[in-house]
Amino acid sequence: MAFWLATGIIGLGSLCLLLLALLRRAPQAGAGAGAENPDIAVYRDQLKSIERDVARGVVGEDDAERARLEIQRRILEADRAAKSVAPSREAPRGATLAMAAVCALSVLGGTYGLYVWLGAPGYGDLPLQARITFAEELRESRPRQAAAEEASRLPPIPADPRHVELVERLRAAVAERGDDIRGFQLLAVNESALGNFVAAHQAQSRVIDLKGDAVRAEDYAALADMMVLAAGGYVSPEAEEALTEALRRDATNGTARYYSGLLFMQTARPDMGYRMWRGLLNDSTPEDPWYDALLGQIPEAAMRAGVEFTPPAPEGEALSGPTAEDMQAASEMDAEDRDAMIRGMVAGLADRLATDGGPAEEWARLIRAYGVLGEIGQADAIWKESQAVFAGNDQDLALLREAAQAAGVLQ
Repeated sequence: MAFWLATGIIGLGSLCLLLLALLRRAPQAGAGAGAENPDIAVYRDQLKSIERDVARGVVGEDDAERARLEIQRRILEADRAAKSVAPSREAPRGATLAMAAVCALSVLGGTYGLYVWLGAPGYGDLPLQARITFAEELRESRPRQAAAEEASRLPPIPADPRHVELVERLRAAVAERGDDIRGFQLLAVNESALGNFVAAHQAQSRVIDLKGDAVRAEDYAALADMMVLAAGGYVSPEAEEALTEALRRDATNGTARYYSGLLFMQTARPDMGYRMWRGLLNDSTPEDPWYDALLGQIPEAAMRAGVEFTPPAPEGEALSGPTAEDMQAASEMDAEDRDAMIRGMVAGLADRLATDGGPAEEWARLIRAYGVLGEIGQADAIWKESQAVFAGNDQDLALLREAAQAAGVLQ
């Protein structure tokens, strides 16, 4: 109610000022122009001042006469100029009232109609801290794995009867040998192939228990994958625990990074989800199993996060930014042409990397380009930022370190 009251007062106030400007009658020019002209009033005061000076003997009669004539000439010019102004023409009263009505409807009806269309009437304010708190509460109170599996009820996948028979034999075998790691690994894979994701993640959990200290990030990532599929694409708290264990062992694991981003998207944190997916996309190739799903979902994540997203260049397309050939060509130019050429190529690359990121090769090219331009401070800043972006990826960091050395940042 307070919102509508405040906006109503503001709207009415603005409308009143607009209507006053429309309905106010313009003064009739020419009527009393001489009396109302401030210049003429000043000239008349000057004439009186001359008479007082003559009376006191400060000014001679001859000088006073010349001054009177000059002032009188100016009075005549000011009066003539005031009378030459054409009288304003007033619009018909009916047209003015019609325009006032149109303005009233536009200001009040238009603004409130636009808000009802684009806004969210009755929806409370959502400051950043409140949204973060809401996301945390949503994450803490979301359903557990068993409830999600019960709600999803996925239909079985049609399968070859011979395959089903083999899986049944495998189930019987691992039931007799409860410590057969290889048997449980095969069971987890084959149950997934049949669409029995609940049985699959139960078998995978047993694999992790049997491996003990030898368990790897891939084992936890596979467990999370099966749990998410069993829950119909939902990342439960149990699946989150598996993802945490996977990333603790290998921060670059693609499956764990993809589902972690999905978790953020499902718990009202698209900013974190986009950040996670953007980094994963930079490190991925079209051959990775999560690549197509990631590429299909990241535009919406960027839109919800309020970030501009540029899809990666198709495979085989040249990366943007100065290439080695560009650098060689630039080195053969004079200083002015070389700087102009490189700056033109660097500007677009720097802007895109700052907004959307990119592969390590493009970061390395940017570092080298700044080195050619002699902007060692900029090259150093990009080198330091790239270390944070590609932390944990030794191959990319080696490429970036080589570029930093070539640019003169590192010795």
